[in-house]
Amino acid sequence: MAERRSKNSRVLDLYQRLCAGRTIRKSEEALRFGVDERSIQRDIDDIRAFLEDRAAEAGDTRTVVYDRNKKGFILQGGQSPLMTNSEILAVSKILLESRAFCKEEMSSILDKLVSGCVPQRNMKLVSDLLANEKFHYVELTTPAPIQDKLWDIGSAIQQRTLLELDYRRQGPEVSTVRRVVEPVSILFAEYYFYLNAYIVELDGRGRYVHKYDYPAIFRIDRMEAYRVLPQRFRLPYADRFQEGEFRKRVQFMYPGRLQRILFRYTGASADAILDRLPTAKVVSRDEGQYVIEAEVYGKGIVMWLLSQEDRVEVLAPQNLRQEMATVLEKTLALYQDT
Repeated sequence: MAERRSKNSRVLDLYQRLCAGRTIRKSEEALRFGVDERSIQRDIDDIRAFLEDRAAEAGDTRTVVYDRNKKGFILQGGQSPLMTNSEILAVSKILLESRAFCKEEMSSILDKLVSGCVPQRNMKLVSDLLANEKFHYVELTTPAPIQDKLWDIGSAIQQRTLLELDYRRQGPEVSTVRRVVEPVSILFAEYYFYLNAYIVELDGRGRYVHKYDYPAIFRIDRMEAYRVLPQRFRLPYADRFQEGEFRKRVQFMYPGRLQRILFRYTGASADAILDRLPTAKVVSRDEGQYVIEAEVYGKGIVMWLLSQEDRVEVLAPQNLRQEMATVLEKTLALYQDT
C-alpha cells in the first residue's frame, strides 16, 4: 500500500508540473524520486492513458510528447473546449437571473448549452439541476422574441449601415416615433438589451447629420419595426464609439451628456461605490466619510444616488445638487400629512 501511495503521489507531481509547462526528464526525475527511469516512463505512460480517456469523454486535446530540443517530455495541446459542470451551472444561473429572453428562447438556449458544452456522461446531471429553475422561470411583463433582432442589428453595426426604427416610447401616453440612426453598439443591463445609436437627420444638402453629440439609447424589445437602409455611414477610427468606456459611465441606460460629479459618501465602505461606478475614485477620506469623484452620462446617476438614501450628498455640479434637492422635496411631499 505504501508503494501504491508513493506511485500515485509521483504521478500527480509529474502531471502537475507538466500542466505548469515544465519539462520532465527521466534521468532527473528518477534521481529525485529514488526510482529507476523505467518507473518514470511507466508514470508518463499512465498520464498519457489518462489524457486519452479525457479526449474520448470530454474532448481534451492535450498529450505528452518528447521534445528533442528540450531533451524531455512536455504537454502539448489545449484543454477541453467543453465546459465543466461548474462552468455550465454558473453560466446558466447568470442567464436565468438576467431574464433577458422569453421562456421559449431561454429554454432553447439552455438546452443547446447543455448538449453542446457538457460532456455526454454529465448531461443528465446538469439537465436535472436546471430543470426546476427552467420550470419556474418568470418572463418579463411583455415578453417578445429578440434573437433575430439582435443578429440583424449586430450586422448593421458591423457593416455600418443606417437603420430606420419605429420605436414605442413610454410615458403618460404610449406613442410610436420613427427614427433614422447610426447603430454603434448593443448593451445589456437590468433585464433588457439596448441599442446605442446616434440619431441622424437630413440637412439642407440631403446628408444625414447627428442630431445630438451623444448617442441615444433604445430598448430593443420596444422596436416595433426596423429596416436596414442602403446608406452607409463613416466612423473614423479616432471617433469610433468605445462601448466599454460608455458602459462605465452610464446608469440604468439613461442617455445624456457627459458630466463630472463630486459627492460625499458616509457608508461603511466605498468598495461598493467603486464597483458600481467604474470611473469613480476616492478624492479624500476623513473619519468614515469619503469624497468621491466620477464621470457619468445622463440622468440615470440621479436614480442611483437616490437609492443610497442619506449616505450620499452631491457636492458638484451645482445643477445636479439642485436636482437632487428638488426630487427629494417632491418625494417628501408625498408623505406629508394633509
